[in-house]
Formats: sequence, C-alpha cells, structure tokens
Amino acid sequence: MKSKYVILASALLISVATFAQKDQIKGAEKALKSGDAQGAITILKDAENLIVNAKDVEQAQYYSVQGNAYLELATKKVEESKNLSLAAESYKKLIEIEKTSGKQKYSTQAAASITQIKGLLINSAIADTQANKNSEGAKKLYDAYLLDKKDTINLYYAASTAVNAQDFDAALPMYEELKKLNYSGKGTSYTAVNKASGNDDGFNTASERDLAVKLGTHEKPKTEAIPSKRGEIYKNLALILVQKGRIEDAKKAVADARKTNPDDTSLILTEANLYLETKDFDTYKKLVGEALQKDPNNADLVFNLGVISANANNKEDAEKYYLKAIEINPNYTNAYLNLAALKLEAEKPIIDEMNKLGTSDKDTKRYEVLKKQREGVFKGVIPYLKKANELDPKNEDVSKTLLGVYKALEMTAEAKALKATMN
Repeated sequence: MKSKYVILASALLISVATFAQKDQIKGAEKALKSGDAQGAITILKDAENLIVNAKDVEQAQYYSVQGNAYLELATKKVEESKNLSLAAESYKKLIEIEKTSGKQKYSTQAAASITQIKGLLINSAIADTQANKNSEGAKKLYDAYLLDKKDTINLYYAASTAVNAQDFDAALPMYEELKKLNYSGKGTSYTAVNKASGNDDGFNTASERDLAVKLGTHEKPKTEAIPSKRGEIYKNLALILVQKGRIEDAKKAVADARKTNPDDTSLILTEANLYLETKDFDTYKKLVGEALQKDPNNADLVFNLGVISANANNKEDAEKYYLKAIEINPNYTNAYLNLAALKLEAEKPIIDEMNKLGTSDKDTKRYEVLKKQREGVFKGVIPYLKKANELDPKNEDVSKTLLGVYKALEMTAEAKALKATMN
C-alpha cells in the first residue's frame, strides 16, 4: 500500500514539472511578443533541464521560441554573430525533433528562419571584409556553409577570407574539406542589368534571365563562363602546408588533385608554383612547359617562365619569354615592367666601373665610352617603361623610374610632362 503512494507521489511530481515547463514556455512566448527577447531566453534557461524529458511537441515549441528569441537579438545587433549561431542551433534541434516524431508544426518556419540567418551571416561577413575584419568575416561565412552544406561556395569564400586574414590555421581545414569535396566552382554566370537600379542581377538559369528581359525589368543580358577555382584552392593548400613544414603533404595534395582532374590546366601551374616555392627550378620549368603544351597562348604561363629564367640568371631566355607574353597579351603590364628591370640590370656593372676610374686621359676616354653605354641602356628601357606607365598610370614606382631615366638622358621636356601627370 505504501508503494502505491510513492508511485502516486512520483506521478504528481512529473505532472507538476510538466505544467511548470509549459508555463515557462508560455511565459517566454509572452516576453518575446512584448519585445523582451533577453527575458524570454532567461525564462527558457530555467526550463532547460526539464525539457529533455518533455513531449516532442513541447520540445519543438521550446526550441522554436528559443530560436526566435536569439534571432530577435541578432537582428537588433546584440552580439549578432553569437546569437545568429545560437538561433540556428535551436532551429536545427527543432527540425530534428519533428523529423523524428513525424509531426511537423514549427519546421517550416524554422527552415525559413535558417535561410534568413544564412543571408544575415553572409551580409555581415561582407561588411566585415570591407572593414578589414577578415577573421570575423571568415567565421561567419563558414557558419553560413554549415547551415547549408549544399552551398559550397560559402566554404570557398570562408577559406579565401581566412587566407586574407593570414589565419592559416583556420584556412587549412577549410581547404582540406574543399579538397575532399573535389570542389571546382566552375560554371556559368547569367546576368542582366536591372533597369530600376542599374545593377547587374544574377539569375540561376538563362531562361529565368531571358524571362526578366522579356518582361522588361532587365536589359543587356550577359552569359559568362566561371573558371575552375581548383588551381587557387590547391595552391593555397600547398602554400599553407609548405609554411607549416609539411612539404611532402603539399606535393601529395597537388599530385592527388591532378590525378582526379587530369584536364584541369590550372593544377599543373599550381604544382609548378609549389616546386618554385621549394626552389626546385628544373621541375618547375618542366611543369610549366607541360602546361604550355596544353595551353600555348596562356600569357601567365609564359610570363612565369620568364620569371624563373631571370631567377636562374638566364637573361636571354627571360627576355624571350617576357616578349612572348607581350605578343600574346599586348596589355600585360608586368611583362613590360620585368623587361625594363631586366635591361636596367646592365647599368650596375657600368656604374661600378665608372666609379673606379681616375682622371687620366685614358680613364676619361673610358668614362665617355661607358657613359654612352649607360645612355644606350636607358634608351632601351624607355619604350617598356612608357607602355607600363600608360597601362598603369597610378604605379608610382613606374613613373619615378621613367622620370629618373628621362633626367639621366637630359630629356627635359619629357621629364616635365611626366612630372605634371604625377602631381
């Protein structure tokens, strides 16, 4: 008989607890409706230990109110990043509970709120990067990816932003995940100009864009190919691994990528850059040559061959490759700059010899010969410096170098004209 009373007492305790948590959820809902999101969260925390044993419908309601409260705080910019993450966590628990129970009451609203949170995280991340707060931006982009793992571009942007923040410890696992997913990012962009705003709007498909143009809301439709991002991904992954002293891991990562994607030319250059970083110039040159066979009109590849030839003190080959890069792309600014720098190297031994000369007749005659040689060097670089200045007029190093050449050659009118553009 005594045991029956114990069972009855236990049942009463459970019943009291159930009513208490129901009242707390209702109290939290009331606080939230009155605009007191923080008060709602405080009330719910008191029911946190009891909710585990509650019915599915009550658990779902609990996490719905909790998610709404955290989201309300985030939209009011109260610890925005933290509260967005907490809101998303609550909504995901809600969806899982209703999925298991088979009874969906709050899931549709929760899914819509998660989409809203994803958008808020991305917009906040963009604002962070514009304010040079790249670490914060990278974390928000990664959180956006975790909310919707099908949208892998957010993982790519999170990794790139972490690199911009020099936070390589955060970037490495992101790049490793991109590698595991074999992410490319290759695709097609469909855009048209919005007549009302004047901005380029993106569309999921060409038919969607064409319909907008037909309806008259948009104009100037454009279709562009989005190149593969694998080369950049594996380049950054390899460079981070090299920085951490994991050179063999870096080489293996790129080699694996090439096996998986044999037709992706960007990966050959990525592997070549890795060998350049590790100063294996012979392998670098071999790989760039291999890339050139696949893509002979790639100005970047040819230019890079020029760089490596210059580093190896092979000036003849360096000049040949720079000129070839210009032939492929007449507006390749860096090729003009490197050509000028390559030719200006001939000035140093001339100056060194001039400084050693005395005042004898023999030395004076030699000085005049060297002076003419120096003038020849300067005249030879003018076309390249002028073209580089024309292509990149804001580059102070180019304009200052060209001004120095004009002054050395006593080209007063040209120097005066150039100086006027620099002020």
